[in-house]
Formats: sequence, structure tokens, C-alpha cells
Amino acid sequence: MRKNQHAAFGTNLRSLECFRTIIDQGSATAAAKHLKLTQPAVSRLLAVLEGAVGFPLFHRSKGRLIPTDEALTFYKQVDIALQSIDRVSDLARNLRNSDFGELTIVSPPSFAEGILSRVISTFIKQHANVRVNLDSESVEIARDMVALRAVDCGFIKLPTEHPGLVCKPLICSGTVCALPRGHHLASRQTIKVTDLAGEPLILLGKGRVSRQQIDDAFGNAGVDMNVRIETHTVGTACAFARDGSGIAIINEMLGLLYANRDIVFRRFSPDVKHEYAFMTSTDAPMTRVTQKFYEYCQDYFAANRESFLLTT
Repeated sequence: MRKNQHAAFGTNLRSLECFRTIIDQGSATAAAKHLKLTQPAVSRLLAVLEGAVGFPLFHRSKGRLIPTDEALTFYKQVDIALQSIDRVSDLARNLRNSDFGELTIVSPPSFAEGILSRVISTFIKQHANVRVNLDSESVEIARDMVALRAVDCGFIKLPTEHPGLVCKPLICSGTVCALPRGHHLASRQTIKVTDLAGEPLILLGKGRVSRQQIDDAFGNAGVDMNVRIETHTVGTACAFARDGSGIAIINEMLGLLYANRDIVFRRFSPDVKHEYAFMTSTDAPMTRVTQKFYEYCQDYFAANRESFLLTT
């Protein structure tokens, strides 16, 4: 008997909704308008429900429907049940649209503190039910975390080699020199390696491909490097440059985030490219949320690319 009762209610959710709306709206006419149904349709749905429960839900008096005591008791549970169904429906929609879940991300510190914070901030405004956990780690640790599926995804500077990673290129930028506004080289739009002979330098990424390219550029030009400061983040390098400690040679896209009236950026020649990629593990497909975030990153960088580049 209980199984049959469950089956009857399972096929009459519209009747339950109609019943709740009649009580909420105060009449069958108002309920029909609210549900965008005809009044005969409302009457039929109510008759179906009364047949299923086995007792009358309303007294009929002069064309009016007056809820019975049983109906008022029944209403409380119907309302709770329909609210639960609404929540299940919302959950299904959120899962379908990737608006629900947790997203774990890993990134190099400079990228995380700079442009990535902007990307995530705008993403979660559009996906209010997504919770983000962002780790900042070295390149080696970040690669292993993604490959071993300790996180959902990450960002990596190319080129990189790791058999456990799928890397999808996202954005590429050049290299700039950051220096105090009053510096004697600030009047130049492009600063060549030969212009930096004897100048104190602030450099990043020792052992990385881009750093090796910078070192090679000086070597090829026959210019000795006067490295005054080695650091690990673009923000720190810009702070030293602003305070007059030297000229920082940095990633264009990350450096321009620290632009202010006390520091200027000039193109470095020969240019050194910095390309970043979105990385996931080869051992598992992206979750819906991860896929949605990747697509958002693609759109974001395509739409905002000019704001990351030096225009002067």
C-alpha cells in the first residue's frame, strides 16, 4: 500500500503545487492566474489530489474554497516537501551549469598574487556557489600537485615537461624594464641590453628558461651583468625598482599590475616571451567546475589581453 501511495504522489507533483498555491493565493481563480492555468485545469488538479489522499481538502461554499482542518495540516508538509524539491531542482541546475562545488587551484606566487586574483574574483561573482581554494607554490611543487590530482588545476609557465600534465596555453606577454620615474633611462621607449651596461639589476627566476634567455642576451651583447638583487616575485622586484635599488627586468603582464606614479615600464630588447598555460592531470578528465573555469579563463584573457600589455 505504501509503495502505491508513493507512486500516486510521485505522478502528481503538479497537483500538490496547485493545492499549495490555492491556499497561498486564497482562491482557485488567483491560483490559476499565478500558475498560468485555466480555472478548469486547477479544478481538475485539485480533484486528482483529493482522489489520491482520500479525503476532501476544501469546503465549497458559494463558489469559494475553504480549507478543511485536514487540509491545513496537510499543507504544512506539502510546503516542506515542495521546498525540498525546489532545492533539489536548484542543485541539479547548479551542477549542470557548473555553479556549485569546490575548485582547488595552484599557481606560482607572482601569477597568483597578480592577474590570477583578478580572474578568480570575477569568476566567483558569476558562480556564487563555487568555493575556491588557491595555493601558491613553486613550479616543481605545483606540477606535482596537479599531476597527482591533489588539486583540480593550476597555472604554469611554458615550456614545461611532465608526463602527468595536460597544458593548454592561455596568454603570452613580453619583457619590460621597471625603473623609477626619474631614472635617466626612463625617457626611452625601449631599453637595450647595451643601455644597461653598469646599471644595477634586479632579476628573477634563476634557473628558469626566461632568465637564461636574459643572461644569454647580455652575453651575446658582450655586456657584463651587474646583478644587485635576486628575488622571487614580480611585486618585490617592482618595489625595489621603485625605491631606486636598480632596474628590474620582469614579465610584462605581471609587472604592469604594479604600475603607479613612482615607477615606469619600458620595453626590454631583445624581447623575451613569457607564456602561461592552464594545467590539469592526464589521469582524470576535468570536472564540470574545472571545465567552466578553464573556459572562463580563455574568455577573460582574450577579452582583457590589451590591459596586460605595455601601450607606451
